[in-house]
Amino acid sequence: MKIRSMIPEDIETLSAGFAAQGWQPKPEVWKRYIEQEAAGQRLTFVAEVDGAAAGYLNLVRSPQCGPYAGSGLPEITDFNVLAPYRRQGIGAALMDAVEAAAAREYDVVTIGVGLHSGYGSAQRMYVKRGYIPDGSGVWYRNHRAAEGEAVANDDDLVLYFSKKLR
Repeated sequence: MKIRSMIPEDIETLSAGFAAQGWQPKPEVWKRYIEQEAAGQRLTFVAEVDGAAAGYLNLVRSPQCGPYAGSGLPEITDFNVLAPYRRQGIGAALMDAVEAAAAREYDVVTIGVGLHSGYGSAQRMYVKRGYIPDGSGVWYRNHRAAEGEAVANDDDLVLYFSKKLR
């Protein structure tokens, strides 16, 4: 396995991998990631296994939404490891790479994680890696959910964490 930046050839592999697990491929999003990395707005890390993209994640230098918008703190976003490659240390390797990159420029890194059970592995991993809830409460569709507000337990229901890197 090697960790590297996303390249256009990854789009086909990731599209096939997403489709195989019943997820909607996101080729236009991945193209934007490559463009934004070239513009210095994000870093996109890809885990390559046997010549193919097995997973990826991003470090967004200046998040545009959530509790850290405009804060000067980076956010780790869109973390995916394709199903056939899970439980092989790929997620940990991607997190090691993004945290090392963030630590070269920032004292703290942030991350949001979904609250439904599909994010259970990620929730546990972040806590084990030293991420702590930031205290801003639950966010839904990029807005802080008000106390008593009804929200859906879907991919848009998020809790944010931060980790001191240095």
